[in-house]
Amino acid sequence: MQIVRTIQDLRDAMHQARAARQSVGLVPTMGALHEGHLSLMRSARKENDFVVASAFVNPTQFAPNEDLAQYPRRLEEDARLASGTGVSLLFAPGADEMYPPGAYATFVVQEKLTDKLCGRSRPAHFRGVLTVVAKLFHLVGPDRAYFGQKDAQQAILLRRMVEDLNFPLEVRVCPIVREKGGLAMSSRNERLAPTEREAARCLYRALSRAKEAYDAGERRGPRIIDESVGIIRAEPLARLDYFSIVDLRNLEDLETIERGALVATAACFGDTRLIDNVLLGVDRL
Repeated sequence: MQIVRTIQDLRDAMHQARAARQSVGLVPTMGALHEGHLSLMRSARKENDFVVASAFVNPTQFAPNEDLAQYPRRLEEDARLASGTGVSLLFAPGADEMYPPGAYATFVVQEKLTDKLCGRSRPAHFRGVLTVVAKLFHLVGPDRAYFGQKDAQQAILLRRMVEDLNFPLEVRVCPIVREKGGLAMSSRNERLAPTEREAARCLYRALSRAKEAYDAGERRGPRIIDESVGIIRAEPLARLDYFSIVDLRNLEDLETIERGALVATAACFGDTRLIDNVLLGVDRL
C-alpha cells in the first residue's frame, strides 16, 4: 500500500491507475480508523481494482468551539489497518496541503438540507464536509465512493451534491457497524468514560423502540417519537440535541410515514457528541 501526503503524488498515482484501466473506489475518512471504516474499505475492495482511502482531519467542518484539536490522529495504526483491508493507497495530507494559505475562499454550499438535523446546531459543518469531499472527488476521480449510514444526513447531502454538480460516480452507503450493546462505532467513542459509554447505549435503545413501533403498524411520526425519545431523556448523562423522523429525500419532519423514513438522533455524553439513526420502511439509503 502506498502512503502519499501531497496532491501531486496523489494525482500521479491516479494517472497510473487510470492508464492501467483500473476501476477506482474512494473511502474518505478522518482517520482514527475502526471497524466501521474498515467495512467500507472491504466493500470498496470487492467492487474496485484500486482503492483510495483518505485520512484527513478536515478543519473546515469544525466550529471554533468543537473538538478539532482533540480529534484522534494515529497515522501509523491507520495505515496498518487500511493495508489489511486491501487498500491500494492512503492519502494523508496536512491541512496546509488541502487548504494552502488564502484557500479558504471557495466552499461548496447546499442551501436546502444543511439547516436540518445536525445542521441546526452545527451550521458550518456540512459546508466543510461537502467542500473537502468535492476536492477528493476531483483529485481521485473515483467510480464509486463509500460512506457509512451512521452519517446519514452527510450521505444524503453528498448524493445530492453528486447529482447537482454532475460528478460521474456512484455514492454507496453501507450499513452501520455497532459495538456490543448497540452503540454505533465512531472515532469519538474512545473519548467516552466507561459510564458515558454505557449511558450512550440509550441512543440505540430509543431508535430500536421507534422501529418496533413502526413495524407494529404505527405511522404517526410524533407518536413514534413520543414512545421512543423518553428513553434518552431518562438517561442522566445524556444531553439530547434532537430526535427526529424525516423524509429520506428532503429531510423534512414527517407527521405521517407513507414510505421510507429516517429516524435520527444526536446527544452529548460529557464533552462527546454522538449521532445515530435507523431506517423505517427501507433496508438501506
